[in-house]
Amino acid sequence: MKKAFVTGGSRGIGRGIVEKLASDGYDVVFTYNSKKEDAEQAAAALANRYGTCCQCLQASLEKPGEGVRAFRRAVAALEGLTLMVNNAGATIFEDILDLTEDNLDYLIQLDFKNYLLLMREAARYMAAHEIQGCIVNITSTRGARAYPGDAVYGGIKAGLNRAVQSIALDLAPYGIRVNNIGPGAVRIRTAQEVEKEFAGRMPPSFWDDLGKSVPLGRSGTPADIGDAVLFLASERAAYITGVTLHVDGGLILPGMPETGGGAAAGWGASPKRKIEYEL
Repeated sequence: MKKAFVTGGSRGIGRGIVEKLASDGYDVVFTYNSKKEDAEQAAAALANRYGTCCQCLQASLEKPGEGVRAFRRAVAALEGLTLMVNNAGATIFEDILDLTEDNLDYLIQLDFKNYLLLMREAARYMAAHEIQGCIVNITSTRGARAYPGDAVYGGIKAGLNRAVQSIALDLAPYGIRVNNIGPGAVRIRTAQEVEKEFAGRMPPSFWDDLGKSVPLGRSGTPADIGDAVLFLASERAAYITGVTLHVDGGLILPGMPETGGGAAAGWGASPKRKIEYEL
């Protein structure tokens, strides 16, 4: 049986990953942070649609120790594990002049430390049970391109892209493959959701407008990332380990802005400001 644990699987990219895995016959347990009812409805809908086991569990992965506890609960529920997908994370941008320790610590814990610890747990379980499984981490094209304000977020993603190479070497003797997927501009909200959640900060047409600038002519979808996870976890990728696969429609090939709109939207140098500093 194919059994997968996915962090942050109730919506957005994570939901796309969970749906693709369920459609391919995986039993899946995924975590969610909030909106319990939405997560439970998503799990029930996927289980009914594909006839596989699909469960959700609440986990605040920014809290120390929570990721490991969630992993052990998930593996117990699945009665095994063949695939671990690190997806849950946060995106926070801060100019270095405005960097706060709270956000720094939060991102390191959630987006980096938690990924490493969950890879450790999955690797130990698979090695102990002689399972030649797979680990896939969702990173970002920002790990390969620099933008103003993403020193911490982009730095963490770049760190994961480098870390996966060493981890792949550590796990190769056990037949465990580990790879990253770096999404680019992925439509994680519908136009209606954008209007509701980001009113005044982002136009409902944001993803359509941005997609026109992507070389392949559209923004990505969670299903695109789910397909990439499914491929890397399959026998068709049996000779692939330690790589970061960019799934971005060619977004970063010409060095184009991820958000569009020039420097004001996060492209080019940041505008100079008057900064005060007192000893």
